[in-house]
Amino acid sequence: MENINWYLFFKSLHTISFVAWMAGMFYLPRLYVYHCRAIPNGELDTTLQIMELKLLRVIINPAMILTFIFGVCLIYQIGWASLSGWFHAKLTLVLLLTAFHIMLSRYRKDFENKKNTHSERFFRIINEVPTIILIGIVFLAILKPF
Repeated sequence: MENINWYLFFKSLHTISFVAWMAGMFYLPRLYVYHCRAIPNGELDTTLQIMELKLLRVIINPAMILTFIFGVCLIYQIGWASLSGWFHAKLTLVLLLTAFHIMLSRYRKDFENKKNTHSERFFRIINEVPTIILIGIVFLAILKPF
């Protein structure tokens, strides 16, 4: 391990964490689409509540935290001063994704408390938000246009 390239090591872990985070962010709104169809306190409602909670606690939340940790490790490796505009734009998109994550967590609580006011169509539409953010993040990280 003496000759390990720490930058590439942390970049790999950052990418793995981000992929796991995104997978959960794609799936959770889709579960909400199905949850809209469930009868409150029915079997499907109970099953979806368990799935949504486990998805958040076991996959999405840890993956988000690890994405941030390994991102900070990358910044430490290359130095904050060497980052330019592309990074600030990417960080803005990551913060938007984090806000979306928090919003999805609140929607889960609404389903749990039988207070969901959003339609199946609403969740189908917001299911596209992570894809749009992902496209921006990937282009910024790879192309570094400014």
